[in-house]
Amino acid sequence: MSEQTTGTTQADAAEQLGWLAAALARAPIAEDELCARVAPAFLDASGGPAGFNAVAAAMGPLVVTSPVSARPDRAQARVRGDGGEHLLTVRIDPSGRIDDVAMTAEQAAPASWAELDDDLAALPGRVSFAAAEITPQDCRIVHGRGPDTLRPIGSGFKLYVLGALGLAVAEGRASWNERLAIREDAKSLPASGILLGRPAGDRLTLAEYADAMMSVSDNTATDHLIRRLGREAVSRQFELFGHQRPAVNAPLLTTRAFFQLKYVPAYAHRYRSAPAPERATVIEEMERLPLPDTSQPWTEPRDIDRIEWFASPADICRALCGLLRLDQPEIGRALSHTEGGLNLDVSRFPTVWSKPGSEPGVLTLNHLARAADGRALATSLMVSDPDTALDLATVVARGQAVTRAAFHLLTRQP
Repeated sequence: MSEQTTGTTQADAAEQLGWLAAALARAPIAEDELCARVAPAFLDASGGPAGFNAVAAAMGPLVVTSPVSARPDRAQARVRGDGGEHLLTVRIDPSGRIDDVAMTAEQAAPASWAELDDDLAALPGRVSFAAAEITPQDCRIVHGRGPDTLRPIGSGFKLYVLGALGLAVAEGRASWNERLAIREDAKSLPASGILLGRPAGDRLTLAEYADAMMSVSDNTATDHLIRRLGREAVSRQFELFGHQRPAVNAPLLTTRAFFQLKYVPAYAHRYRSAPAPERATVIEEMERLPLPDTSQPWTEPRDIDRIEWFASPADICRALCGLLRLDQPEIGRALSHTEGGLNLDVSRFPTVWSKPGSEPGVLTLNHLARAADGRALATSLMVSDPDTALDLATVVARGQAVTRAAFHLLTRQP
């Protein structure tokens, strides 16, 4: 392989984008070439060489028509293929290998919020949405559909865990460089989690736990941070970030307890039947149990309105505002590992944060973007159905399109 695997310069990401566009024309790409060009974790997540080549075949040959940007770790260009004009983004890791690819069709921005409302109305299930501008004083909702309606948010609650960590650092109660040992009794599902397979006793910095929690929504990382910070500190963060009803998330579920309650109906019944003051005890008992048997697929909604974490789109916008005001580089890094599929034009939106959340019947897409004029903008889309599982791939794609459109409309606001 070329020298681009040993460092990251501005040319590296651009060169990798050029390689990918050219390689698509001769797919399938040889396995040794893929292993040299693509980061192992991203290749595995793509389904290995066979999975990557299946996606490559679907993308088809591409011709780069115009570069958009080239950063040390990311390049973006407009490309043309059989499907028309697209925006292609390639990100590389510190070794110079590709660790993320995004491609979205170039489409005209919506003319109005009314057009966006039509797209929201076409989504399945219950839908709430907020688009906001973050000012030094507040988080101003510019447009919404039930923006104050509480919904289950899945891993969106990790924004509050990250906030509690940032506050602890700001107050001197923690440090991003502090090392924390992995504990067997704080591990959580799913099996694909980065830290689940790490041996107990391995020590990672709190910044590394935060990166894992946000970049791949690692639940083991999340529960370790909750233990380190304290359940009450994380619960208090809902109030500090302006959540309209913080009590709905008390007592705070860890993800380990969450999975016990979802996989074992008897545990869920016990939790639902317990008086509110006793639910904390039930949660603590769930956390002490071995991880549940996952051999029986969990594909349909289970108690999404009773056993979950809850917020409204406006609450999430305020949480993103709170994280921005903490003004800590580690927070921005943790939230910007991925753009959540938005693939916004970097020249218009140089910074994008993302934190989605999902379980069967639940999807939430939460983003903050810094526009080229310096304004901070936020969106939160929540879709849920207590009875029927969402077609997640379809709803995610349509939700990303709505969110992308909302950011373009927000930039038109005075």
